[in-house]
Amino acid sequence: MAAQRIVIVLWSCGPDRAGGAVLAAAPFVYALTARALDLEVEMHFTSSSVRWLVEGVAEAAHTDSAATHTVGQYLREARAAGISMHACTMALAEHRRADERLVDGVRMAGAASVIGAAVNDDCRTLVF
Repeated sequence: MAAQRIVIVLWSCGPDRAGGAVLAAAPFVYALTARALDLEVEMHFTSSSVRWLVEGVAEAAHTDSAATHTVGQYLREARAAGISMHACTMALAEHRRADERLVDGVRMAGAASVIGAAVNDDCRTLVF
């Protein structure tokens, strides 16, 4: 059976990591490419990468040395393409203050969501 769904996990490219914004560009490019191929795409933000989903954080983070694109622009492009965004509840508890809001459209998920998808024949997973 050919895969119809891609689950992309962002783990090691959070804003607290040196070059995190540059590293975060790749999973978005892969996600947008998969959508262009008519695959269902989910992006799951874990560890400190969940900070990209906090309002304002992604807007100031440039993904290239020429400062032409931000993580925030990728987030908007991905949402417009129909890619769903999922925040790990454990990661949020660790990396988000109570007064911080998430960007629109974020769903809550956990490790079980990714593992459940990974064992399905019609799904592939990528970890960044």
